Amino acid sequence: MRALVIAVSTVLAPPAFADAPDLKAIVETHVIAGYDKLAREAESLRATAAAHCEADHPALHAAYHLAFDAWVGVSHLRFGPSEQEDRAFALAFWPDPRGSTPKALAALIEDEDPAVLDAEEFAKVSIAARGFYALEFLLFDPQFTGVEDEDYHCALVQAVAADIAINSTAILEGWESGYGELMSSPGNDEYRTPTEAAQQIFTSLSTGLEFTSQTRLGRPMGTFERPRPNRAEARRSERSLRHVILALEATQALAALISNENQNLELAFNAALQRAQELDDPVFAGVSNPQGRFKVEVLQQNIETINRILAEDVGPSLGIAAGFNSLDGD
Repeated sequence: MRALVIAVSTVLAPPAFADAPDLKAIVETHVIAGYDKLAREAESLRATAAAHCEADHPALHAAYHLAFDAWVGVSHLRFGPSEQEDRAFALAFWPDPRGSTPKALAALIEDEDPAVLDAEEFAKVSIAARGFYALEFLLFDPQFTGVEDEDYHCALVQAVAADIAINSTAILEGWESGYGELMSSPGNDEYRTPTEAAQQIFTSLSTGLEFTSQTRLGRPMGTFERPRPNRAEARRSERSLRHVILALEATQALAALISNENQNLELAFNAALQRAQELDDPVFAGVSNPQGRFKVEVLQQNIETINRILAEDVGPSLGIAAGFNSLDGD
């Protein structure tokens, strides 16, 4: 996944705002709670894979979906412990415009790379062969579900699941063992003022929304002349629309906390979520026809409206005078 890049212009003297967001509540109830859920579901995935590594096992599929859901719920929080040691990339290497994930997995299988037998060694393999998207290929793509060497496929599934659990736990521990306190109680080298901490949260929220709009929706939409439904996120496990809904729900919760429940934001989120839930197109296959594409375009516009309200109604109170999010996509 390419890096998300944000450019934000802040006023030179951050204002003292009366309705400052409760940083401690954001850290405890949104960030740490979200990563705690991810760590628990990832550990359940690891344990399930250890007991049932078959690609078509219902219990493994269920654990995969629950853990992936938990990741999407925190995927907008791309700072701090999730960025250390490339943990977020190790969990979620997407978009993958060069098809690096299937290539990396195929190379491991062809070589029967013994790194799958040791967690520390597996952490050194190509980042494209790690995380949820790699596991999706192993569980849902015919190129990998029918490999001849079932034992090695099993070991690889277990290695990926264990790696997901290790990284998820490391992120949670990073927040619980110090980073959460740095953000909750500014006046340190990481966050000098409450405004700086709030601006970091605002950045993650705004960029997360743009990622949903421009990447989760924009990639399968392609152009009118050339739609690209096969570029939809997690389409093999039919999670593309599910990710949009989960991401909107997670960012809505964070937006309420940072904006002190701004009603315009709440209404805009509700409109986008209703639009998404009415789509009934789990992998955005409908973008290939004009009517289906129009429905996704309207949803994309709904999300862009959320980000505009965020910038106009919330940004100024956090000392963000003007700015934009950009995705360094392909």
